[in-house]
Amino acid sequence: MAGLDFDRFDVLTFDCYGTLIDWEAGILVALRAPLAAHGIAAPDDALLEAFARHEAELEAGPYRPYREVLGEVLEAMLGHFGQAATLDERAAFGGSVADWPAFADSPAALARLHERFKLGVITNCDDDLFAASEARLGVSFDWVVTAQQTRRYKPNPRGFELMFERVGLPPARILHVAQSLFHDHVPAKRLGLSTVWVDRRGGQPGSGATPPATATPDLTVPDMATLAALARPA
Repeated sequence: MAGLDFDRFDVLTFDCYGTLIDWEAGILVALRAPLAAHGIAAPDDALLEAFARHEAELEAGPYRPYREVLGEVLEAMLGHFGQAATLDERAAFGGSVADWPAFADSPAALARLHERFKLGVITNCDDDLFAASEARLGVSFDWVVTAQQTRRYKPNPRGFELMFERVGLPPARILHVAQSLFHDHVPAKRLGLSTVWVDRRGGQPGSGATPPATATPDLTVPDMATLAALARPA
């Protein structure tokens, strides 16, 4: 894990969901009630893969708020079983982001990193839903770029471009940290950013709630605690 010179960077930008917030756990918890109500049982891996596929398809289309994206994802997933989601089920799943838990190591790691770097977040989410997640993380990011602000979802590069505009530094001074190769590392590398892959799945088969993709991060760590220890040694 050695070899990345953290002195090259003034700003760390982050993906939120999957990197700082345990969205796979949150997604599965939020799916249990509607699936049970419709008499549906499926393995966790299959549910996460279906989520990844439908979310990416919807986010690649015309912009709609993330709450609506999630509602449509639930509708599509139930549709595989010949079922239809109720309006209440769609709304509950869309709002469940506010309840998704933070990874246990995220708050302390962010606080430690914030002592050395400015912090930004580029997230495929609505402003209000991210605000709930930010409160769980216990940190105030210096810059926040949401899909609601850009009306685009990663891997579209607009979120990164808006972050560049707000930070006012060249990409060489910014290090992007993310779990999703598909949403983050592929576009970030195309834009000339150095990246850190937080490999939260730790060698589990498949790619979980993100579509599969290939990228070459500059550093791979298993969690945020490891990143904080490398970037800001005690």
